[in-house]
Amino acid sequence: MTATLIDARELLPPEPMHRVLEALPRLSGADVLTLLLYREPFPLYAVLEERGFTWKTSLADDGTYSIEVRRR
Repeated sequence: MTATLIDARELLPPEPMHRVLEALPRLSGADVLTLLLYREPFPLYAVLEERGFTWKTSLADDGTYSIEVRRR
């Protein structure tokens, strides 16, 4: 299993989306990609669904959204 972290909290759109889309093809069955943002990435969810990925979103006390992405 490989864990990839993209800390996009200081990046402006659309850079976080671009970085995630570049990383998705490298994910295999047990790999996880974690994206950190200060806003919930609603447009990303539709793209993940369409490309066969699942995700789990959590919100930390400091306002950071953590989105864990895996292959379905």
